[in-house]
Amino acid sequence: MSFVQYGDTIKDGDTAIVFLGHESMFPVKVQHGSKTQTKYGVIRHSTDLIGKRYGSKVTCSKGGWVFILHPTPELWTMNLPHRTQILYSTDISLITMMLELKPGSIVCESGTGSGSLSHAIIRTVAPTGHLYTVEFHQQRAEKAKEEFQEHKVEHLVTVKNQDVCKNGFGVSNVADAVFLDIPSPWEAIGHAKSALKIEGGRICSFSPCIEQVQRTCLAMEEHGFTEINTLEILLRVYNVRTISLQIPDLGKAAEDNSSTGFDSSNQSNQGSLFGILQQGTAQFKSGVPLKEMVGHTGYLTFATKSLF
Repeated sequence: MSFVQYGDTIKDGDTAIVFLGHESMFPVKVQHGSKTQTKYGVIRHSTDLIGKRYGSKVTCSKGGWVFILHPTPELWTMNLPHRTQILYSTDISLITMMLELKPGSIVCESGTGSGSLSHAIIRTVAPTGHLYTVEFHQQRAEKAKEEFQEHKVEHLVTVKNQDVCKNGFGVSNVADAVFLDIPSPWEAIGHAKSALKIEGGRICSFSPCIEQVQRTCLAMEEHGFTEINTLEILLRVYNVRTISLQIPDLGKAAEDNSSTGFDSSNQSNQGSLFGILQQGTAQFKSGVPLKEMVGHTGYLTFATKSLF
């Protein structure tokens, strides 16, 4: 199992996703002899998981069943252990596009945090790219390194425990893109510029407060960055449901019958039309926005390293 290469069968040591429903899933490390408790009963790793194909339907001890899914960066984002606030797929998708990431890209990131964005970047730049990620907190850096090894992507990432604002990324003129998710990104803009390739590159800074954005934009201008712009993504989810609307009174039934193209000789058509008119309402499929939605997460500021 690897987060960047699909495996058919579940093996000892793999990280798998136990899927109970769209709103209920969790990761589990598969180990010979281990057991996992669910609301449907016990899953025995040796007999129920190891050797089975990913996507299999597994019956638990109480008779209920779950699906065992192959891990992906998207599933990991939804189920990872939170050591910090994380970026979700909505922001990650825009970051990946705006930084122009592709297989073979070299990326510098700070801070690593819980590794949500890191896994997405690694999957994007594989198999020949590389991620240099810097984390100020020692325990978080060690835990991230451990997870990358368990997920078999350690050859694609280098984890460093240092202060990026003082010591930078530890590399110079190699990165195609830089991402900053730190409290004071304006203090790291100079180091980000040094890490980017001489011929240029892209930078992104994620900040929850507009005051951080203002100071970061000023620092980008001072260091010669161009094409500076700030975006915010608000995800609005719609529910498709059946609604009833009152039919307006547009005249006699005979006139309605001819205007709507119904065949008057067809008794079934006459019955349907009569039923609708008698009820005074008609049902339609409609998209209705949720009453509550996820609002502000953060501002994404993008810029380009100037060649001149």
